[in-house]
Amino acid sequence: MSTNRILILAAILMAIGIGLFFLPKQQSADAAPSLASLSKGDAPWPAEIAHLQARLAAIGQPALSSEGTVIHIHQHLDIFVHGQKVEVPSGIGIHETGPAFIAPIHTHDASGIVHVEAPNEGPFTLGQFFDIWGVRLTPECLGGYCADEKDSLSVYVDGKRYQADPRTLQLSAHQEIVIFYGTSSELPSPLPSGYAFPEGY
Repeated sequence: MSTNRILILAAILMAIGIGLFFLPKQQSADAAPSLASLSKGDAPWPAEIAHLQARLAAIGQPALSSEGTVIHIHQHLDIFVHGQKVEVPSGIGIHETGPAFIAPIHTHDASGIVHVEAPNEGPFTLGQFFDIWGVRLTPECLGGYCADEKDSLSVYVDGKRYQADPRTLQLSAHQEIVIFYGTSSELPSPLPSGYAFPEGY
């Protein structure tokens, strides 16, 4: 092979290598996005509002001036860590001071009811809700609690185990969602499988 051909081949291989290096890196499906103020600590977790707008932009969700009306559904979320119930706080996704705005997925009180009030049909997911809340959720971790040889993380919808990545769980009307971290002996019995939503919800 001539010197010129060797040089050309080397240049092509170098260009391919540089191109592969600069290609966008696909995010692992089991990792939450790298978001501002995403809590990796222990419960309780307050509604993180200071960096809410940045997190909404990062996950492609709007900061609305008022609640959307195209879709209006509710879910109920129960969280248990080592058998103890963890509060889902009020004000998740609601920024009340200048400028005021609201996320399409939010909470109004600490009942555990999640509101999806959006200007589009979605879909909307459990992962998005936790990103808006500012709490890490992956298949292995909830905040600072990660599965190990003793403790596991599991998700249930209407009393049935959700086997896929919990971040992908699509929110639909009147779901009872349970997130559990701990040992099998700490799993609540009976496990919540439904919720009595207020009239009009």
